Amino acid sequence: MRNYVFRTGLFSAITAGLALIRALRDEEFTWRTAVAWISWGASLALAIGAVVDTRRAAKGHLAPRDSPVSGREKKLIKKRLEA
Repeated sequence: MRNYVFRTGLFSAITAGLALIRALRDEEFTWRTAVAWISWGASLALAIGAVVDTRRAAKGHLAPRDSPVSGREKKLIKKRLEA
């Protein structure tokens, strides 16, 4: 589990969410705050998608065509197919 939680994208999305929650207590809700929350949601969705693709690659499944496959994922797929 910690392999997925401490990935760079997911970790930064979580910390950005915490910063946005703290900002809600101190400031009023403006359009800039709304844009920041939308941006955070998109970042979180992309980070989760990357974790899902990596996990699928580790199990030997191919990533969907809309997801680019990194060199690390190719190695995981190759290792899984050889075993």
